[in-house]
Amino acid sequence: MFKLSFSLCSSYLSYFYLICCLSQSVVFANSISDEMELPNNLQSTIDTQAFVSIGETTFSILFWDLYKSQLLTTSGKYPINIATDKVLFTINYLADISSEDLINRTIDQWDHLGIPAEEYLTYVSDLKNMWPDIKEGDSLSLLIHQGRSVFYFNQQYIGVITPSEFGQIFLAIWLSENTSEPELRRELLGSITYD
Repeated sequence: MFKLSFSLCSSYLSYFYLICCLSQSVVFANSISDEMELPNNLQSTIDTQAFVSIGETTFSILFWDLYKSQLLTTSGKYPINIATDKVLFTINYLADISSEDLINRTIDQWDHLGIPAEEYLTYVSDLKNMWPDIKEGDSLSLLIHQGRSVFYFNQQYIGVITPSEFGQIFLAIWLSENTSEPELRRELLGSITYD
């Protein structure tokens, strides 16, 4: 009787282990599949999509220009219809900045906007693994497509963050009415007319 129970228990454990492994494989395969759908080179997306420039601006401190940024969408509007349209936000750096400083400044801006820490802290580790140190002449681009936030460094794919909320809070740094740089916001949204 004991041998039979032990044998039956072992069979159930083996079955449970197999199910767990298969579940993990499906999740892993889905994440690989999601990433394989993303273009490795940003230029290939730009070449096949009709992006419309909404606006561009230069961020300066005193006499030093630190970066230029440009906002484009496939609809020519912002905000976009998240189901059908794409946003491309590109920053061209005119000065060096370390990955650590870039992330700290991003956090400072989220704090300025009053975004709760629990809302953005989950993304900080993703950004640490993704964003490199920046040198003058480098570019960092964010492509938002179907709720996914895809990052490119010098037009090469470096990673994706899937919750749609991330793209919104990242762009809010520049585009929120409560941004710390209202002049940059006006210039980035320059071509939009309001009713």
